[in-house]
Amino acid sequence: MKLLKIAAATLALLSLPLSAALNGHPVVLVHGFQPANLADRPTASDVTSNGADYWAGFWLSRADARIDWPSQERITGKIATDYIWPKLQQLSRAGTCANGCIFVSHSTGDLVTRYIIDNQALWLQNAGLQPLSIIASFDFAGAGGGVELADLAVNVAGGSSWTDAALRAALSLWLGQMPSPSNIGVLNDLRVNTARQLASFPTSRVPRLRFAGAGSDFLNATGPFLPGTDDGVVASHSSCGASVVGSFDSCSANVAFDGKLASQSRGVKGFMPYHYPMLMGNDYSHSGLIENSRDGEVTAANARANYLNAEALQFQTYQQKRGWWVFATNYLLVTGSDRHSMSSLVSQAAD
Repeated sequence: MKLLKIAAATLALLSLPLSAALNGHPVVLVHGFQPANLADRPTASDVTSNGADYWAGFWLSRADARIDWPSQERITGKIATDYIWPKLQQLSRAGTCANGCIFVSHSTGDLVTRYIIDNQALWLQNAGLQPLSIIASFDFAGAGGGVELADLAVNVAGGSSWTDAALRAALSLWLGQMPSPSNIGVLNDLRVNTARQLASFPTSRVPRLRFAGAGSDFLNATGPFLPGTDDGVVASHSSCGASVVGSFDSCSANVAFDGKLASQSRGVKGFMPYHYPMLMGNDYSHSGLIENSRDGEVTAANARANYLNAEALQFQTYQQKRGWWVFATNYLLVTGSDRHSMSSLVSQAAD
């Protein structure tokens, strides 16, 4: 069994190409929360193979490195010491980011990446190593602003008496089980207040470019427990990068998730430091954002954002009039979103 696990881990590592850079910039993947880890408690080799499986739908073949981590641990604990720190040393010694890396994160990976960006330079300098040059982070369904479902899960695990059938169903759909005090792990870090306090005022100016969805993999069963528009797991205040928690329905004050051009009374107007919303997809769910399947049209909260160097990520857009006569409405759409998935649109624009 041990030999099989070692072989699986080796195959996962070999699945990364020698170079899959986006326009010459190596890609480093940071995956999100994996609920099965809470009960299964994977070994180190399992963590590696799980990390490869997580990104297999689209980004795995386009990445140069991954930072894999187990969800049964805490970010500032074993995730940092046993998984993040060894990988940062490896990337530094290999010079992987000498030409500027782009980190690609999903879900809780957004929070992990924020912790990395805020600390990696000091850690590596103190170890006599060259800090990584990170020029941007592409954050899909970012949970850096916290997840209300995590607050509820931790409360339930702690013995909260408020556990009606709807809440139990929502948590079971998300986690695959009901939480207990012994299997919370990174859910502690995902609590809204806790997440927003982790590296909340970064000294690094690395731009966090956001990609958000408004669909659901759970038939909207989780929606009643999330404020505003959500992707089935993460509310818009988090995925958009809002500076405050709120019931937001768009990452923009001027365009809706479906691309309708109109003033958004519940659109995000203030953002966390260096967080910039880019694309929004009304039909993309939390997990669907990093897959290679097209889930409806995509609009742009912002069509262009600069990297930390002189380069930029830019999308072509067009307006489409829908409806008849005085009832017609203009929609802002991203060119190619009628044919390509959101991840594909981002990869093509970056390359």
